[in-house]
Amino acid sequence: MSEEGLRTFCAALPKIELHAHLNTSFSKVTLQALVDRKIQLDPTFTSQKMTFDGNETAGIEESFSKFRQIHMVCNDAHAIYTLTHDIIHEFAADNVKYLELRSTPKTIPETGLTPEVYLECMLRAVRDCEEGGVDTVVRILPSIDRRNGVDVAYKTVDLAYKYAQSSNGVVCGIDFSGDPLVGDAADYVPVFQYAHSKGLKLALHLAEIASFEETHKVLQGTTVGRIGHGTFLHQCPEDYKDITQCVLQQRIPIETCMTSNLKSQTVSDYSSHHLEYWHNRQHPVIICTDGKGVYQTTVTEEYVHAARAFGLTRLKLWQLSLQSIDHIFADEATKQTLRRKWESIKPSFDFKDR
Repeated sequence: MSEEGLRTFCAALPKIELHAHLNTSFSKVTLQALVDRKIQLDPTFTSQKMTFDGNETAGIEESFSKFRQIHMVCNDAHAIYTLTHDIIHEFAADNVKYLELRSTPKTIPETGLTPEVYLECMLRAVRDCEEGGVDTVVRILPSIDRRNGVDVAYKTVDLAYKYAQSSNGVVCGIDFSGDPLVGDAADYVPVFQYAHSKGLKLALHLAEIASFEETHKVLQGTTVGRIGHGTFLHQCPEDYKDITQCVLQQRIPIETCMTSNLKSQTVSDYSSHHLEYWHNRQHPVIICTDGKGVYQTTVTEEYVHAARAFGLTRLKLWQLSLQSIDHIFADEATKQTLRRKWESIKPSFDFKDR
């Protein structure tokens, strides 16, 4: 398959994005506008580099250093609305037809930001995009940041539940994320159980690094809707081999983020990525970006990388995209609407690999 033909096919492909962090999914244009505004508001602010460019890689600590810089820029209602609004349009331009955006609702007294204001800004942007005719269904997952502690996590669950009731399903679950080098995910098992009892689905970052003990405890104590990254789930030492079997037997979908993992140095190259391990076992995987701005990628690019690394045919790429609908956190009616959309445009695609 020619490079040009592959890229054209992947760009036209209708796609699903289930692992997109709000604060790291900016475009360069949006980020520059927000940085310029930040400098106007605070002339003492010094902008630092917030993206990985080209083939640049660094340890996972460098990613979180960049994230902290971005959070300093995106710290008020205007920034949260602008990010959400622009990111939705950018994913729509990449033919993403269903998008789940995740972000930690923050309290920043000096800018008037509260968790409620934070979510309201995101929801207003979703409504404005919908009313403006953007052809992308958007859902929101409030994030539990593992650095903030269990007490804050419970408050995030209560907030998510409140807005799940009032947002007509736009808020539809919980994300668990944050620096995997900090704290123990197992401490949050009671929070996850509480969220599940509230009817909130759980997308949990697990085994992003080789943290087998906490991963084991979380899987044993929690009903997991999807796993974010799961980079080391298939590399468990003998004492934790049942982690891999648990994921396989329960068919827990894995949100794979190839470029993010490569640039954060948790995998060595695209062809070594764990997407292949799970795909070869007919296990559900969803091709995602993580933070398309920080890692300088798109969903289209991720499909191209997967095709090149693992020899995936055009038909297989289509099937990966279509099957991703099964694992969204929206209701069955939304899933059926999306499946009909895929089927309606399928006849326009050429599935010959040349």
